[in-house]
Amino acid sequence: MSETTVLRAARWVDVETGQVHTPAVIVVEDNLISAVDPAEVPAGATEVDLGDLTLLPGLMDMEINLLIGGPDTPTGLPNPMHGVQDDPVYRTLRATHNARTTLHAGFTTVRNLGLMVKTGGYLLDVDLNRAIEQGWVEGPRIVSAGHAITPTGGHLDPTMFQRLAPYIMPVSLEEGRANGVPQVRESVRYQIKYGAGVIKISASGGVMSHGTIAGAQQYSDEELAAIVDEAHRAGIRTAAHAHGDAGIRACVKAGVDCIEHGSLASDDTLQMMLDAGTFLVPTSYLSEGLDVSKAAPALQKKAAEVFPKARETLRKAIKMGVKIACGTDAPAVPHGDNAKELWALVDRGMTPAQALKAATVTSAELIDVDDRGKLAPGLLADIIAVPGDPTADITTLQDVRFVMKDGRIVKQA
Repeated sequence: MSETTVLRAARWVDVETGQVHTPAVIVVEDNLISAVDPAEVPAGATEVDLGDLTLLPGLMDMEINLLIGGPDTPTGLPNPMHGVQDDPVYRTLRATHNARTTLHAGFTTVRNLGLMVKTGGYLLDVDLNRAIEQGWVEGPRIVSAGHAITPTGGHLDPTMFQRLAPYIMPVSLEEGRANGVPQVRESVRYQIKYGAGVIKISASGGVMSHGTIAGAQQYSDEELAAIVDEAHRAGIRTAAHAHGDAGIRACVKAGVDCIEHGSLASDDTLQMMLDAGTFLVPTSYLSEGLDVSKAAPALQKKAAEVFPKARETLRKAIKMGVKIACGTDAPAVPHGDNAKELWALVDRGMTPAQALKAATVTSAELIDVDDRGKLAPGLLADIIAVPGDPTADITTLQDVRFVMKDGRIVKQA
């Protein structure tokens, strides 16, 4: 193929306005979009006619963990023993499969939001991104969090998912378990030193971990403030796992940039988020997509209590105008089913056009980039194609027929 490629299709979507334009002609030079619907196309360009498809910018998943789940866990929840059976090498090889699956599903940028497994202190997601950037394996662009910062017994403490006995799996400060202001500062500095592009915080209890109440605040206000201060001084944004209202409020006050889940937020707390410009990544399709049938009874009970409330919270947040970005919490939702989160956003009250914006423009704003998220000259040539009109039927995004990342075609039906 020449360095210039012309993509032709029946339609393309301006995700900022929600307008569908027809036909679609997009010129790609090297790894950038150089023109959209130009009067003339460059002579000698390689032409790719996609027929009756709709072109969109590559989608983004702001809450994913590529290092767990995958081909041997088709229902989403990983083998509960993965935390003590998978070594870092096997886990990274698993991640290469999940990365390719995610890219072929149309998601060209993701946040790998917090390792919560024992790695010996290696930031496996940072290394995975390096391998992808160098073209060794296929996968999306990754904003890596390294290890999630969690207190002892917190939701993202690696020993909490298997309910391990004391001393079975020691976890180091480098692997994210940190208590008190000096330790959390040191743990954040370690993640940043070795390549983390975002800091993940375990700020409240969770649904699928033992021994934690989903709504309980886990880090003190002082610890949260120290984590955010340490990250922000390095120019790194923060994201907090937080279901409970108290934990969410504490995070907003501390200056956390993004709340993951936000399931039990009160109206006043949602207003705080709106006023502060705090993003919400609701991971709402978990309500339908997470198979808890084989989970422990206590975890099934938490899911039954939290998920219905989470759906109602998201409906309120949408109506209020809270900034909402798309994230799945895969592999809780199986890798490759990422687009079902957009269906959930529409089901909770967004229009399809708003859901598309959450997975493109708003997600780009969340990770503070302006080089992607739209089909426009000068932006990265991350482009996908689906049948039909996704502004009328959001489920068309579950049938991605074409993927171009960085100007290179990686999937074509």
